[in-house]
Amino acid sequence: MATPYTHGHHESVLRSHEWRTAENSAAYLLPLLRSGQRVLDVGAGPGTITADLAELVAPGRVTGMDASAEIIEKARGYADERGLDNLAFEVGDAYALAQADDSVDVVHAHQVLQHLERPVDALREFRRVVRPDGVVAARDVDYEGVIWYPLVPALDEWRDLYLRVHRAVSGEPAAGRRLKAWAREAGFTDVTSSVSTWLFEDDADREWWGGSWAVRATSSQFAEHAVSLGFADRAALERIAAGWREWAASPDGWLLMPHAEVIARG
Repeated sequence: MATPYTHGHHESVLRSHEWRTAENSAAYLLPLLRSGQRVLDVGAGPGTITADLAELVAPGRVTGMDASAEIIEKARGYADERGLDNLAFEVGDAYALAQADDSVDVVHAHQVLQHLERPVDALREFRRVVRPDGVVAARDVDYEGVIWYPLVPALDEWRDLYLRVHRAVSGEPAAGRRLKAWAREAGFTDVTSSVSTWLFEDDADREWWGGSWAVRATSSQFAEHAVSLGFADRAALERIAAGWREWAASPDGWLLMPHAEVIARG
């Protein structure tokens, strides 16, 4: 069963997903990768991180899984463009993976657990398919910890609205601080935690990130959820979009997104 997704797959959302690489989104995992490993990437989206993982473990096999058939087709096209013959994509369910018990070396999940109603159950399923000497690697943002400057009031409105919408649709937007606890509850006996950030501050980054959210605030599934749930009207969404454009236009603009990461074993 597909889990409701707060953001949807509007172009403004995919634009941010396609920016992600193994280097900027999974650096904590890279030292553990080696040639020949079998990797499952849960919630692979358009496949940019997945493709990087496939290059790093070749000739090992990598499978990217996502709940959206539309996005899986996009990811397959991207893999073809990269010429990766050790990479496959499939539609799947994080709570009921197609893989056999103890069949993969690494399960990777980037920005996935925050969108699940039952993240601990998903982690138990990841634990089922990973080999006894393998690892489960998860990274999630903590939206309650996002900080920015200048202090644009509309961005305070955005964060408050985002937290409400995300929690109403599915999952926990402050997932980052909970990852260690979730992994321990799922039965892992060896959990290593780390933290990393995304920082958007130069002209190009501000234009890209602020512009993406200005569109997302009014035109994505997030905007539709906000209105249908009665949390915001179109005027509020336009005000938030204008706030993102104001932040992006400021040469002093600076925004940090904190991420927690866990490597779970046992």
